[in-house]
Amino acid sequence: MDVAIALVACIVTLPIQCVIAILVYKNLGRPVLFRQARPGKDGKIFMLLKFRSMKPPLPGSPVPADATRLTSFGRALRASSLDELPSLWNVVKGDMSLVGPRPLLPQYLERYTPEQNRRHEVRPGITGLAQVTGRNGIGWDEKFQLDVKYVDSRSLGLDLRILAGTVLKVVQRDGISQPGMATMSEFMGNLTPGGGSSPIEENESNPSST
Repeated sequence: MDVAIALVACIVTLPIQCVIAILVYKNLGRPVLFRQARPGKDGKIFMLLKFRSMKPPLPGSPVPADATRLTSFGRALRASSLDELPSLWNVVKGDMSLVGPRPLLPQYLERYTPEQNRRHEVRPGITGLAQVTGRNGIGWDEKFQLDVKYVDSRSLGLDLRILAGTVLKVVQRDGISQPGMATMSEFMGNLTPGGGSSPIEENESNPSST
């Protein structure tokens, strides 16, 4: 069902994706797509696809904070969630599902507790229980609790409720970023007391050209 729905969605949204690609090129230049390694089911690494929403760092310079690279166009693209459309191809390829825990960064793998790591027992999703509950407006601990709750209680009915809730969240543009941050702070796990976060943000820090 994931592959069939995603394939149809890819075909239906192809004209929209072409328009967005042109707008990204005009507003942000190349690359149009953001490609980044992410862990999938059982921690297997795949390349996540999204439309780029930030300006690239200057060659040879330190990567600036996301807030300084996020333009008004990028903010609007992220708020609409249209930057996620290329991820449908990840679903078609079998790297992701429509619903599941969001794929995070590979360096987080060694920072999870065994319970948090259970989020990789299923394929990651374009949307998930944590996203319809609070998106980036909730903390890491609550996100991971919701991810594991989804793993333990996943069903077709729950997936349909999450998909419906995702549409509502997108329309409301709720929880797009963590309070006080341009996107979401880095998950530090046990590296800081209480599993806190550092000022480094995780989105589009090391994009690959395509």
